Amino acid sequence: MEVPSNLFISFFYCCFLFTSGYIGVEGSGHHHHRRRRHHHNHHEKHEIISDYTSNKPSKLFVFGDSYADTGNVRKSLGNSWKEPYGTTFPGKPAGRFSDGRVLTDYVAKLLGVKSPLAYTWMKLGGKKLRNGMNFAYGGSGVFNTVGTLLPNMTTQIDLFEKLLVDNHDSNLYTKSDLESSVVLACLSGNDYGAYVATGGTVQGLQSFIPRVVNQLAVSLQRIHGLGATKIVVTALQPLGCLPRVTQMSSFQQCNSTLNLAVNYHNLLLQQAVDKLNNYTKTPTFFILDLYNSFTTVLNQKGDYQGILKFETPLKPCCMGISSEYFCGSVNGNGAKMYTVCSDPKSSFFWDSSHPTEAGWQAVYKTLNSSLEQFLQV
Repeated sequence: MEVPSNLFISFFYCCFLFTSGYIGVEGSGHHHHRRRRHHHNHHEKHEIISDYTSNKPSKLFVFGDSYADTGNVRKSLGNSWKEPYGTTFPGKPAGRFSDGRVLTDYVAKLLGVKSPLAYTWMKLGGKKLRNGMNFAYGGSGVFNTVGTLLPNMTTQIDLFEKLLVDNHDSNLYTKSDLESSVVLACLSGNDYGAYVATGGTVQGLQSFIPRVVNQLAVSLQRIHGLGATKIVVTALQPLGCLPRVTQMSSFQQCNSTLNLAVNYHNLLLQQAVDKLNNYTKTPTFFILDLYNSFTTVLNQKGDYQGILKFETPLKPCCMGISSEYFCGSVNGNGAKMYTVCSDPKSSFFWDSSHPTEAGWQAVYKTLNSSLEQFLQV
C-alpha cells in the first residue's frame, strides 16, 4: 500500500498529540500457589492478595500514551493537571487528558476492578495496587518522542518488569498475577507526530510506519513473555478526524488522505497480531478497533442507543481562543486563553485530540461486546 505524497502536510497537522496536552504548551519464576505477598518499599507495607480460584481477570496493567494515562505525566509537564481538565470526573484536574474518564477506566469497569493506580503514585497505593498498575504516559510512543522526558513503551515495560517477582523481596507482583490479568497497550500516534517534528519526509514515511508497528509487536511479544495471557492492543484511531486536523474545514469533515495512512498502520498491526496469535497457538492478542468505533460514533453523532448525542462531533468542547493557544492555556497574567462548551456531554472531543468522557463512553459501547467475548467476562 503506497502512502500518497500529499500525506506529509496532513501529518504535520497531526502533531496534535505530540505538541498539545503536555510539555508545558499544552510521551522470572512461576509462583502459582502463592496467595499473599508483602512488599516493603521505603518502610511502606503493601499487601497484594491474588485470587486464582476464578478465571475472571483480577488486575489491569496498562502501557501507552494519553488515551490511557490516568496521572503519570508530571504536573509541571501536562495540561492534564490544569483546569478545565477533570471537571466531569473527578471534579478537578487529576492527570487524565479529558474532562473525565478515559479508555483505561472503561476497560477496568468491564473487568469489575477499580482503575489501576498510575505508576507515578505507586508509593501511595496501598490496597489500590491489587487492581494492577498504569504505566502509560501522555505523549509517549514506541520510540522516544521528546528525548527521554517521557518513557517510551519499552521503558514502561522495563518499569513493570522490575515489579515482577524475580527472587527479590522488594518486588511487588508475581508472574501468576500477570497470568490472571489483562494488559492494555494503547498507541495513539505520537510516534508519527515526532517523526514529522524532527524533519521526517514523506518518502521516509512509507518505511517508518512498518517500523512503528514492528516495534509495537516486539513490545507485545515481550509482555507475553513476562506471563500475560490476555493482551489488548488498540488500533490507531482515525487521525484525520481529530479536531487538530478538522479545524481546517471548520470541523466539518475528516481528512481522508490522512486516514489512508492510518489504515496502512492498522493493516500492518492486524497482520502482526495474527502472526503473534499463530505463534502462541491461542487467542492471546486482541485488537481494540478504535478506528471503526470512532468512525461509527462520529457518523451516528452519538451512541447506537441515542442516549449520547453529539450534534457537531468533530468540534471539541475545549479549545484555545486562537491557534497559538490550547485547552488549559493561560497568559502571563494567569488569564484563561481557552473556551469551554457549556455541556461536555454534548461533545465527542474534549480538546484538539482527546475524547470527552461521554465520547469514550460511546466508543466503549461499540467495543463492549467483542471485548467481553475475548476476555470471557
